[in-house]
Amino acid sequence: MAQAESQHTLPLPEFDRPVKLLIVVAPYYRDIADQLVTGAIAEIGKVGGSHEVVEVPGALEVPTAIRIAYRQSDFDGFVALGCVIRGETSHYDTVCNDSSHALSLLGLEGACIGNGILTVENRAQAEVRAEAAGQNKGGGAAAAALHLIALSRRFGNEKKRIGFKPLRDEVQLAGEAGGPACA
Repeated sequence: MAQAESQHTLPLPEFDRPVKLLIVVAPYYRDIADQLVTGAIAEIGKVGGSHEVVEVPGALEVPTAIRIAYRQSDFDGFVALGCVIRGETSHYDTVCNDSSHALSLLGLEGACIGNGILTVENRAQAEVRAEAAGQNKGGGAAAAALHLIALSRRFGNEKKRIGFKPLRDEVQLAGEAGGPACA
């Protein structure tokens, strides 16, 4: 059982400038979602960070909301929260796999995301994992995002500008070298 296991937790990183995170939560199971959010907010507060919380209908919409914010806002990182409890159909597998895969792809794109979407067999498992005073998977997801932000800053990988490089510098250099210049 997970509670009896010994787990190592990395100390939270320190930041020379404040961090701002977006918590995206699917509150389908409101009580579980509230515990996850409580844990995430507390963890972000430990490093002096700020946060915003937005709600989406379900776990499948969490990655899309993060993608929108990643492209159009100034958040340093993201915390994905929600809960998927196995039912009688294969919908559980689809939701778990697709949301996790989409979050992974966003991470590979450079988004600093902590995944706290619980995927459990029953409500009891969800309650144990979500409880902020217990396993605190919401806090764990926030900590993961914070560690990725710290790595991103350490390696100097701030968000890169997307677009074309101005051609005039290259045209000017070609003209100075005596070669033909485009006008």
